[in-house]
Amino acid sequence: MLLKDKVALVTGSGRGIGKAIALALAAEGCNVAVNDVVTERSAEVVKEIEALGRAVFIANADISSIVDVAKMFQDIVKHFGKIDIVVNNAGIILTNPFWEITEEQWDRIMAVNLKGVFFCCQEALKYMKPQGSGKIINIASVAGKRGGGLLGNTAYAASKSGVIGLTKGIAREMGAFGIHANAITPGYIETDMTQALQGEKREALINAIPLRHPGKPTDIANAVVFLASSLSDFISGEIMDVDGGFMTD
Repeated sequence: MLLKDKVALVTGSGRGIGKAIALALAAEGCNVAVNDVVTERSAEVVKEIEALGRAVFIANADISSIVDVAKMFQDIVKHFGKIDIVVNNAGIILTNPFWEITEEQWDRIMAVNLKGVFFCCQEALKYMKPQGSGKIINIASVAGKRGGGLLGNTAYAASKSGVIGLTKGIAREMGAFGIHANAITPGYIETDMTQALQGEKREALINAIPLRHPGKPTDIANAVVFLASSLSDFISGEIMDVDGGFMTD
């Protein structure tokens, strides 16, 4: 029970990595606000969190909308009375070549992957700063360090690079108020989003990982639990690779 009676928001927690994070936090005693753009997915996660004996709140919102995000945070704090942890996990991927990216595609991936994280971080700080504490954990990607080339393309990489820079800036500016900001950069994790990777491409990716196997959503969730807990109280501004050694070269 590393997080007993803490309150966390996990965006994009209806499936995959986000769902694993929400369940891992709940297993450690956290009450969880579940966010997803698909209501049905949120409802399924709610059942699993309740089975763990924790309180849960559905906080569905479009994170690319500042109006939606502001209301979401207001609703969470009204329901639970506070917010201690924010995990910005929601994101979309784009795989077409750089020269084929349209302005509309560029704007959309930035709106969700970067602006959405910015909105959620800024709203979180409104509640964390007065209480003098808070843990912000942003899910970026090794693509943000490499310029793509793993799962997403250049636009995806640019959005995740922005998340890395945003995380470091928040850690620097908000540390004096007791607020921690860290990011996790997953490598190849087996999720619905990566199901399209099959055959030679999948084999090549696995061969590029020193541990020779893809990760699981629970691998990311375990890292989030660590960063959300008191075990990481002297860690801020960290960009943590959870990638089986992929970034060692």
